[in-house]
Amino acid sequence: MAHKMGIIGYGGMAGWHHDNSKRIKNFKVVAAYDINPDRLKVAEQRKLKAYDKLQDFLADDNFDIVLVATPNNFHKPMVIAALEAGKNVICEKPVAMTVEDFDEMYATAKKTGKLFTVHQNRRWDKDFRIIKTTIETGLVGKPYTIESRVMGQNGVMHGWRAYKIAGGGMVFDWGVHLIDQILWMLKEPVSEVYANLHMVKTPEVDDYFKAIIRFESGLSTQIEVGTYNLERLPRWYVCGDGGAVVVNDWECNGKITHAKDFEMSWEQEVVQTEGGPTRTMAPRPKETLEELPLPEVQTDWADYYHNILAVLDGKEELIVKPEEVRKVVQVMAAIFESSATGKAVKIDRYYK
Repeated sequence: MAHKMGIIGYGGMAGWHHDNSKRIKNFKVVAAYDINPDRLKVAEQRKLKAYDKLQDFLADDNFDIVLVATPNNFHKPMVIAALEAGKNVICEKPVAMTVEDFDEMYATAKKTGKLFTVHQNRRWDKDFRIIKTTIETGLVGKPYTIESRVMGQNGVMHGWRAYKIAGGGMVFDWGVHLIDQILWMLKEPVSEVYANLHMVKTPEVDDYFKAIIRFESGLSTQIEVGTYNLERLPRWYVCGDGGAVVVNDWECNGKITHAKDFEMSWEQEVVQTEGGPTRTMAPRPKETLEELPLPEVQTDWADYYHNILAVLDGKEELIVKPEEVRKVVQVMAAIFESSATGKAVKIDRYYK
């Protein structure tokens, strides 16, 4: 059946959602609410019913889905108001800045019986799906370390994202995506988190952070995000007991490397390398290695909305589940605590 959506907060991301919706069958954005008159004019120019009062917007029965795309500090009141008005709700990430706020939102969703989910669209990123496929199909064996990073060079955060009161900073902006990808891919309990946050060019909020997330199996993952990295490292780097994979960039340039299956024989004497004499760290002979191309995957961000509509029509299970989102919020809370205390945080206090 056809579904229609109204948007709370018709800013930059809302415009992206509006454009993306045009590719989806039986789905249309029809209304917008904003406190900024200039944004309401833009909404009207794009043929939307524009509202300057939230109560009037939520009383409109011409749409059954609400997207909350406000600054982060307004997510909770807007989500709760929309749910209580009988709307299904999609919230932009991060859904909440604290676990307690999330729990209030989720309790309202369960009370009203309406759909509640978060726009974790980067579960459909091609680079991520390549890594997910590589690990799940055993192409690198059992992984023991995974590195995921996003690095910018300009040292700039735009608008409200540079302010603490609005929920700015890289943990909430990009970290939430990378954490969600790791947790959804691995699906195992987190044991502890250690993190460092820095304010390199932005006075109020983190514009660089590095977090080590350790899982109960012993697997170690590293998430790194920065806005002022003049030299950038690979987007993904994974080592397993059967090989390694690197994805260098958003264009998905990279490779899988395997060791050929024959016994190595080493000289008894140390080997002279550029780093000095060594045997342990000597480079492996090229003939003992083989390189494989990255697996081919097909992805589309529109599939996020395809899933939402199928759930509402009773045809599919929700992919971005509230329980999974809660775990992401819990890990973000541990990141902030670890950076503040300088200690690793045992995650069992957050991760249920």
